[in-house]
Amino acid sequence: MTTWDIALRVGSGLLFGAAIGFERQWRSRSAGLRTNALVSLGAALFVVMGAYSFTGPDADPTRVAAQVVSGIGFLGAGVIMKQGSTVSGLNTAATLWASAAVGALAGGGMFWVSLAGALAIIAANMVLRPLGRAMDRQHRDSREDSPAEYQFEVRCPTDAEAAIRRLVFDAISRPDLTVQSIAAIDLPDDEGVRITVTALADERNDREIEAAIADVIVAPAVSAVRWTVIDLSAVD
Repeated sequence: MTTWDIALRVGSGLLFGAAIGFERQWRSRSAGLRTNALVSLGAALFVVMGAYSFTGPDADPTRVAAQVVSGIGFLGAGVIMKQGSTVSGLNTAATLWASAAVGALAGGGMFWVSLAGALAIIAANMVLRPLGRAMDRQHRDSREDSPAEYQFEVRCPTDAEAAIRRLVFDAISRPDLTVQSIAAIDLPDDEGVRITVTALADERNDREIEAAIADVIVAPAVSAVRWTVIDLSAVD
């Protein structure tokens, strides 16, 4: 392998990785131009090292590429964030992983395949993004017509329990809601009582539920109000 061959392979890895990173930087993602370029460059360098340094009948340069595939997982895990039920960074991590593959292909001298891979990654991030959003919107619209279970939690002083229970019950007494259970639990350290209500809705309508419990939220005796919804169409 000549010096020109090495420079071409490493340079291709850097260039193709930068092309992928340009799209990510343009969309203000955490792993942008430099990160993707460096990941692709590093993968190309490792593959070149495996092909150039290890020679002989027992040499297996593909082992280096295999280690690149597993090693990039640690970097990808660092950009995945979970907050509550929301997970972000999965696409960024997948792009980094794919950038490493592009760099490895360039380092292995498969320039056209590496270029095609880089273009495919860019196209996937640009074209599939609006398609995915359109599918999400359609799914959300369909979920509005599906049955749902609402769970309400209200905290109040112990001496106001009876009045708040009636207030909550009146608020959710609607034709499209069926109360399944109502319970009150004393909180420790004389912090009051927690009233929990579960109701089934024929159709999910979060706006109307929020408006229905508005009187409960502003009640002077209520210290906290929380409600959650379970989409029953998503439960197997």
